[in-house]
Amino acid sequence: MGTILKGMSRVRWHELTHAYGSAEEVPGLLSRVAWGDALTSASALSDLGLWLGELSVFDATAEAVPFLWDLAVTDSVTGRSGVIQLLQTILEQANPPRLDVQYASHQAVLDGRGWQTG
Repeated sequence: MGTILKGMSRVRWHELTHAYGSAEEVPGLLSRVAWGDALTSASALSDLGLWLGELSVFDATAEAVPFLWDLAVTDSVTGRSGVIQLLQTILEQANPPRLDVQYASHQAVLDGRGWQTG
């Protein structure tokens, strides 16, 4: 998968969840943000926002954060500003029933690392 998004295949995405169910499609969306044209990147980022941060945070959110950071700091990524906005949304998100997930997601954004891998 290149130098950005390195290690993404080691995450057990199929065991994680996002707002609409299994997170197994998250790597594909992250890849589209990384290497897609402006329209493809924006569409994938919109889906990631809905799945990982706009409604609440999930275990997949915390695992996706390090890869979002990769995208945010890579000059060739066309949607960097949108990625940064998503990271800010994740940081601002509250999820009272799952305080551990909320905390892990917030810490991942602040530390630039994953929940289970960090």
